[in-house]
Amino acid sequence: MSLVSLSTFKEYLPEIQGSGSDTELQNLLDRTESAIAEYIGFPQYFDDGFIAPQLTARSYTLFIDSPFNDIPYMLPLPVRPIVSVTSWHSDVERLYGSDTEIGSSEYDIDYVLGRLYLKSTSSKTIESGIRANKVVLIAGWNTAPNDLEHAICVYASQLQRSKQSQGKDSTTQRDVTVKFSLRTMPQEVKDILYTYRVYRRTM
Repeated sequence: MSLVSLSTFKEYLPEIQGSGSDTELQNLLDRTESAIAEYIGFPQYFDDGFIAPQLTARSYTLFIDSPFNDIPYMLPLPVRPIVSVTSWHSDVERLYGSDTEIGSSEYDIDYVLGRLYLKSTSSKTIESGIRANKVVLIAGWNTAPNDLEHAICVYASQLQRSKQSQGKDSTTQRDVTVKFSLRTMPQEVKDILYTYRVYRRTM
Protein backbone atom coordinates (compact mmCIF):
# COMPACT_ATOMS: atom_id res chain seq x y z
CA MET A 1 0.00 0.00 0.00
CA SER A 2 1.38 3.39 -0.96
CA LEU A 3 2.02 6.21 1.50
CA VAL A 4 0.32 8.73 -0.79
CA SER A 5 -3.32 8.15 -1.65
CA LEU A 6 -4.34 7.62 -5.24
CA SER A 7 -6.76 10.54 -5.03
CA THR A 8 -3.96 12.89 -3.98
CA PHE A 9 -1.73 11.66 -6.80
CA LYS A 10 -4.49 12.24 -9.36
CA GLU A 11 -4.62 15.91 -8.32
CA TYR A 12 -1.25 16.18 -10.10
CA LEU A 13 -2.73 14.63 -13.26
CA PRO A 14 -5.77 16.79 -14.10
CA GLU A 15 -5.69 15.45 -17.66
CA ILE A 16 -6.78 12.01 -16.37
CA GLN A 17 -10.47 11.78 -15.61
CA GLY A 18 -12.52 8.89 -14.23
CA SER A 19 -11.29 5.65 -12.68
CA GLY A 20 -10.31 3.69 -15.78
CA SER A 21 -6.57 4.15 -15.13
CA ASP A 22 -6.68 3.72 -11.35
CA THR A 23 -4.92 0.33 -11.26
CA GLU A 24 -2.17 1.53 -13.58
CA LEU A 25 -1.67 4.74 -11.60
CA GLN A 26 -1.61 2.89 -8.27
CA ASN A 27 1.08 0.55 -9.59
CA LEU A 28 3.13 3.54 -10.74
CA LEU A 29 2.71 5.22 -7.37
CA ASP A 30 3.90 2.09 -5.55
CA ARG A 31 6.97 1.81 -7.80
CA THR A 32 7.80 5.48 -7.45
CA GLU A 33 7.65 5.30 -3.67
CA SER A 34 9.92 2.25 -3.74
CA ALA A 35 12.44 4.13 -5.90
CA ILE A 36 12.35 7.10 -3.52
CA ALA A 37 12.76 4.80 -0.51
CA GLU A 38 15.85 3.33 -2.18
CA TYR A 39 17.17 6.81 -2.97
CA ILE A 40 16.95 8.05 0.62
CA GLY A 41 18.56 4.88 1.95
CA PHE A 42 15.82 2.58 3.21
CA PRO A 43 17.11 -1.01 3.42
CA GLN A 44 16.04 -3.74 1.06
CA TYR A 45 14.19 -6.17 3.30
CA PHE A 46 14.81 -9.89 3.27
CA ASP A 47 12.55 -12.34 5.08
CA ASP A 48 11.21 -15.25 3.08
CA GLY A 49 12.41 -13.31 0.05
CA PHE A 50 13.27 -9.89 -1.31
CA ILE A 51 10.91 -7.02 -0.59
CA ALA A 52 11.57 -3.72 -2.31
CA PRO A 53 12.19 -0.72 -0.05
CA GLN A 54 9.05 1.11 1.00
CA LEU A 55 8.21 4.33 2.80
CA THR A 56 5.21 3.10 4.76
CA ALA A 57 5.83 1.90 8.32
CA ARG A 58 6.78 -1.76 8.56
CA SER A 59 8.80 -4.10 10.77
CA TYR A 60 12.54 -4.52 10.17
CA THR A 61 15.21 -6.77 11.61
CA LEU A 62 18.46 -4.84 11.16
CA PHE A 63 22.05 -5.93 11.70
CA ILE A 64 24.48 -3.08 12.36
CA ASP A 65 28.21 -3.58 12.78
CA SER A 66 29.22 -0.79 15.13
CA PRO A 67 28.32 2.47 16.89
CA PHE A 68 29.03 5.85 15.37
CA ASN A 69 32.77 6.40 14.86
CA ASP A 70 33.41 9.04 17.50
CA ILE A 71 30.29 8.55 19.63
CA PRO A 72 30.59 5.07 21.18
CA TYR A 73 27.25 5.31 22.98
CA MET A 74 25.22 6.06 19.83
CA LEU A 75 23.99 3.48 17.30
CA PRO A 76 22.85 4.99 13.96
CA LEU A 77 20.12 3.09 12.16
CA PRO A 78 19.82 2.81 8.36
CA VAL A 79 16.14 3.75 8.35
CA ARG A 80 14.03 6.58 9.76
CA PRO A 81 11.71 7.75 11.20
CA ILE A 82 11.41 5.20 13.98
CA VAL A 83 7.94 4.23 15.18
CA SER A 84 9.03 1.84 17.95
CA VAL A 85 11.89 -0.47 18.92
CA THR A 86 10.99 -4.04 19.84
CA SER A 87 14.43 -5.26 20.91
CA TRP A 88 18.14 -4.52 20.71
CA HIS A 89 20.89 -7.08 21.17
CA SER A 90 24.59 -6.22 21.11
CA ASP A 91 26.68 -9.38 20.73
CA VAL A 92 29.97 -9.89 18.85
CA GLU A 93 29.32 -13.66 18.88
CA ARG A 94 26.03 -13.09 17.04
CA LEU A 95 24.01 -15.37 19.32
CA TYR A 96 21.71 -12.56 20.48
CA GLY A 97 20.73 -14.31 23.69
CA SER A 98 18.84 -12.69 26.53
CA ASP A 99 22.11 -11.87 28.29
CA THR A 100 23.11 -9.56 25.41
CA GLU A 101 19.83 -7.68 25.18
CA ILE A 102 19.90 -3.99 25.97
CA GLY A 103 16.68 -3.21 27.79
CA SER A 104 14.51 -0.30 26.73
CA SER A 105 15.14 1.43 30.06
CA GLU A 106 18.85 1.69 29.22
CA TYR A 107 18.63 3.75 26.04
CA ASP A 108 16.86 6.68 24.47
CA ILE A 109 15.45 6.76 20.95
CA ASP A 110 15.78 9.61 18.50
CA TYR A 111 12.66 8.80 16.50
CA VAL A 112 13.24 11.46 13.84
CA LEU A 113 16.93 10.87 13.07
CA GLY A 114 16.85 7.11 13.64
CA ARG A 115 19.39 6.74 16.45
CA LEU A 116 19.68 4.81 19.71
CA TYR A 117 21.60 6.37 22.60
CA LEU A 118 22.77 4.52 25.68
CA LYS A 119 21.84 6.43 28.81
CA SER A 120 24.67 7.69 31.01
CA THR A 121 23.37 5.40 33.77
CA SER A 122 23.53 2.27 31.58
CA SER A 123 26.11 -0.43 32.33
CA LYS A 124 25.91 -1.75 28.74
CA THR A 125 28.29 -1.08 25.87
CA ILE A 126 27.65 -1.10 22.13
CA GLU A 127 29.75 -3.88 20.63
CA SER A 128 31.64 -3.61 17.34
CA GLY A 129 31.90 -6.50 14.90
CA ILE A 130 30.23 -8.03 11.89
CA ARG A 131 26.45 -7.97 12.56
CA ALA A 132 27.20 -7.32 16.23
CA ASN A 133 24.01 -5.36 16.81
CA LYS A 134 20.58 -6.81 16.06
CA VAL A 135 17.71 -4.33 16.23
CA VAL A 136 14.08 -5.25 15.66
CA LEU A 137 11.91 -2.23 15.09
CA ILE A 138 9.09 -0.59 13.18
CA ALA A 139 10.14 2.30 10.96
CA GLY A 140 8.68 4.46 8.22
CA TRP A 141 5.68 6.75 7.96
CA ASN A 142 2.02 6.19 8.72
CA THR A 143 1.21 9.60 7.27
CA ALA A 144 3.37 11.38 4.72
CA PRO A 145 4.83 14.79 5.60
CA ASN A 146 3.51 17.40 3.17
CA ASP A 147 6.82 17.99 1.39
CA LEU A 148 7.50 14.27 0.98
CA GLU A 149 4.00 13.77 -0.39
CA HIS A 150 4.63 16.56 -2.89
CA ALA A 151 7.97 15.05 -3.97
CA ILE A 152 6.36 11.66 -4.58
CA CYS A 153 3.55 13.14 -6.65
CA VAL A 154 5.86 15.36 -8.73
CA TYR A 155 8.14 12.45 -9.60
CA ALA A 156 5.31 10.01 -10.27
CA SER A 157 3.43 12.47 -12.48
CA GLN A 158 6.59 13.06 -14.54
CA LEU A 159 6.98 9.32 -15.02
CA GLN A 160 3.34 9.00 -16.04
CA ARG A 161 3.62 11.72 -18.68
CA SER A 162 6.85 10.32 -20.13
CA LYS A 163 5.46 6.84 -20.81
CA GLN A 164 4.80 7.50 -24.49
CA SER A 165 8.38 8.62 -25.07
CA GLN A 166 10.13 5.78 -23.26
CA GLY A 167 13.19 4.62 -25.17
CA LYS A 168 13.24 7.73 -27.37
CA ASP A 169 15.57 10.73 -27.27
CA SER A 170 13.53 12.94 -29.57
CA THR A 171 10.48 13.17 -31.80
CA THR A 172 9.93 14.80 -35.17
CA GLN A 173 6.70 16.48 -36.16
CA ARG A 174 6.24 18.59 -39.32
CA ASP A 175 9.99 18.50 -39.98
CA VAL A 176 10.75 19.87 -36.51
CA THR A 177 12.78 17.71 -34.13
CA VAL A 178 12.22 18.13 -30.41
CA LYS A 179 14.56 16.54 -27.88
CA PHE A 180 13.02 15.03 -24.77
CA SER A 181 14.29 16.07 -21.37
CA LEU A 182 16.25 13.54 -19.35
CA ARG A 183 14.03 11.05 -17.55
CA THR A 184 15.80 11.40 -14.24
CA MET A 185 14.53 12.39 -10.83
CA PRO A 186 13.70 16.12 -10.98
CA GLN A 187 16.00 18.44 -9.05
CA GLU A 188 12.96 19.77 -7.19
CA VAL A 189 12.36 16.26 -5.86
CA LYS A 190 16.03 15.71 -4.96
CA ASP A 191 16.11 18.98 -3.03
CA ILE A 192 13.13 17.89 -0.93
CA LEU A 193 14.47 14.38 -0.37
CA TYR A 194 17.95 15.53 0.67
CA THR A 195 16.96 16.11 4.30
CA TYR A 196 15.30 12.68 4.43
CA ARG A 197 18.39 10.71 3.41
CA VAL A 198 19.52 8.40 6.19
CA TYR A 199 22.90 7.90 7.80
CA ARG A 200 25.65 6.91 5.32
CA ARG A 201 23.47 7.93 2.38
CA THR A 202 23.90 11.71 2.51
CA MET A 203 25.98 12.89 -0.44
